[in-house]
Amino acid sequence: MTGINRVMAGVGLGVAMTLGAIVPAFSQETIKVGILHSLSGTMAISETTLKDTMLFLIDQQNKKGGLLGKQLEAVVVDPASDWPLFAEKARELIDVNKVAAVFGCWTSVSRKSVLPVFKELNSILFYPVQYEGEESERNVFYTGAAPNQQAIPAVDYLMAEEGVERWVLAGTDYVYPQTTNKILEQYLMDKGVAKEDIMINYTPFGHSDWQTIVSDIKAFGSAGKKTAVVSTINGDANVPFYKELANQGIKAEDIPVVAFSVGEEELAGFDTAPLVGHLAAWNYFQSVDTPENAAFIAAWREFIKDPERVTNDPMEAHVIGFNLWVQAVEKAGTTDTDAVLDAIIGLETPNLTGGIAKMLPNHHITKPVLIGEIQADGQFEVVSASDLVPGDAWSDFLPESKMIEADWTAPINCGNYNTETKTCGAGAM
Repeated sequence: MTGINRVMAGVGLGVAMTLGAIVPAFSQETIKVGILHSLSGTMAISETTLKDTMLFLIDQQNKKGGLLGKQLEAVVVDPASDWPLFAEKARELIDVNKVAAVFGCWTSVSRKSVLPVFKELNSILFYPVQYEGEESERNVFYTGAAPNQQAIPAVDYLMAEEGVERWVLAGTDYVYPQTTNKILEQYLMDKGVAKEDIMINYTPFGHSDWQTIVSDIKAFGSAGKKTAVVSTINGDANVPFYKELANQGIKAEDIPVVAFSVGEEELAGFDTAPLVGHLAAWNYFQSVDTPENAAFIAAWREFIKDPERVTNDPMEAHVIGFNLWVQAVEKAGTTDTDAVLDAIIGLETPNLTGGIAKMLPNHHITKPVLIGEIQADGQFEVVSASDLVPGDAWSDFLPESKMIEADWTAPINCGNYNTETKTCGAGAM
C-alpha cells in the first residue's frame, strides 16, 4: 500500500472513529484520550500515521490492564489541515468529550491555533513534531525536536562534512519555517557566511509548480561554491519538489538537500531512486538497529496488519510522550491536569534508539540528533549520530531570546523567564 493509499484508508478509519466518539464503545469508566491529527487535506500524508500510532499505543496499554484500573478510550477527530478547525476540534475533545489529554498537531500554525484552548480549559497537549522553538507553554509538552536538536546540528554537519558555503533555506510559508530560518540565517552569518550566500524562499501549503524555484536553486548553486538546500517544506508539497529536482538533474552530490519534515512515511508515497544521497535530520530513523526499535516495529506491523508499514520520527515522539504521560498519571494517581503537570517533570522513558528520553523543566526532552541519507528503498542510512541533547526552548542565537529560559518548576514557574531582569515574560518574543 502506498503512502497516499494509506492516507485515504486512514481517512475512512478516522471518520469511523470520530463518529464512534458520539456513541462511546466503552463504559463510562474509561479514561478518554484525544487524538487531534489531520486525516484529510495537505497534511494527511504525514498525520494519518500518527493517528494510527496513538490507536496502537492505546491498544497496547489496554492489553496491559489500562491505566488506574480503567481502560483507555481513543477519541479521534479530523481537523482536516484547517488551522482554525484545530482549535474547534480541540475544544470539542476537552469540553465535550472530556479527554484526559490530547496527542496531536503537526504544523506550528495548528499548534499555535490550539494553545489558547488548552490554556483556557487547562488541559494537556503532547506535540510530537520538530518545531521552531521560541515557545514553552505550561499546558504543552514538546516531544519533537527543538532547533538545537535538529536544524543547527544539520547545518553543522553540512559545513563540516560537505563543505557547504552557499545556503538555500526553502520552506512552506508559515511560522515554523520562518522562525527556523530566522535562527539559521543568524547562525550562518555568525559563522561568517555572507548574506548574499543565503537564499530564502517560501511557498504555500500544497505548492505543486516547482519548476521556476528549482531553476533558481540550480542557478544559485552555479556560483562555484558548494551549495545545499535546507528544507522546511511540509506536507504533500514535498512530492513535486523532489520530482522537480530529479527532472532538472539536481543530484545529491551537486546540491544536497537536508530535510526536516521528510521521513519514511513521506518517502513511501513516491519513487525514491532520484533522491538517493539527499539527507534528512531527525532524532529517530526506522533503520536504527536496537532491540527496542526492532520490538516496536514488529508490534506496530502486527497491529496495523501490514508487514511493510514504515515507522518514523514523530511516531517515536508519540511513543515517548504517551509513555511519559502514563507514568505521570500513575505517579499522580489521577489524570487531573495540575497533578500530571507536576508529576511528569524529571520522568524518564527509553527511546527507540537506545537512549533515555527525560522530561525537562522546560517541557522539552532529551534526544539524540541523527543525520540520515536517503536510500533507494526509502529508508535512511545514518551517517551521523550525537549523544543525547537537551531540548532548548529559546534559541541562543537570536539576540532577543538568548537571555530567555523556560522552567515550569518552583520558584520560576515560567515559560519565558528573563535571566537578566529576573522577571517572567519580559523581553521575550
